[in-house]
Amino acid sequence: MRSLDIGATGMLAQQMNVDVISNNIANMSTNGYKRQRVDFQDLIYQNIDRPGTISSDAGTVLPSGLQLGLGVKVASVYRIHEQGPLQTTENPFDMAITGDGYFQITLPSGETAYTRSGVFQVNADGEVVNTKGYPIEPAIVVPQDAIDIDINTAGEVFAKLQGQSNLVSLGQINLASFVNPAGLEAVGDNMFIETEASGTATTGVPGTDNFGMLQQGILEQSNVNVVEEITNLISAQRAYEMNSNVISTSDEMMNTVNQLR
Repeated sequence: MRSLDIGATGMLAQQMNVDVISNNIANMSTNGYKRQRVDFQDLIYQNIDRPGTISSDAGTVLPSGLQLGLGVKVASVYRIHEQGPLQTTENPFDMAITGDGYFQITLPSGETAYTRSGVFQVNADGEVVNTKGYPIEPAIVVPQDAIDIDINTAGEVFAKLQGQSNLVSLGQINLASFVNPAGLEAVGDNMFIETEASGTATTGVPGTDNFGMLQQGILEQSNVNVVEEITNLISAQRAYEMNSNVISTSDEMMNTVNQLR
């Protein structure tokens, strides 16, 4: 019976849906996290009578034919890159991007990674790094005698040095953007790397050429809507149960046939 296999594909698809929803809920407090959604597609159809087939010698054709669907599959899991809410931290090295763009991070391999998480610190050498110790790109080095750090909305970094009244420029923070940010590959630790689907990164100064602006002492929170995710979770659970009922019903029908005398 086709319904056994169809019900199984529905259960597998909803199981993956629950996996994605649970990951969203688990990251509801992850800085810069972008929620994911599952895209479903129907499977190939079995043509018993193909639509448009000639049905008589008079040249009449079947208006709709007879096609039987064979289930569902997960086509893709994509990210929704909308702005998350902002939270004030008062930490001078915390930064949030309001608008489009990603911070650039230099990995130990020399490859560039991209992130929306603006949690930065200073290491023993004065370099501005993320929580994994990877430096921001372009590199920013804070002098040991700096007593205050100021980062404006355009990404310019200034330091107030002890005994000096004028601010000293430490460098410029540039952002990266992509034609298709949904095509970025997530590698964990709040970071992404570019792929052929995302296209090559375009870099620029915050606040120019459609790049977002920087906000110092603020962090972008996860864009997960808990109420929406719980609603989706309940819907996925009900869909899973209904597909399970399809399999149970098919099994009962087969059992009835087996008991015929």
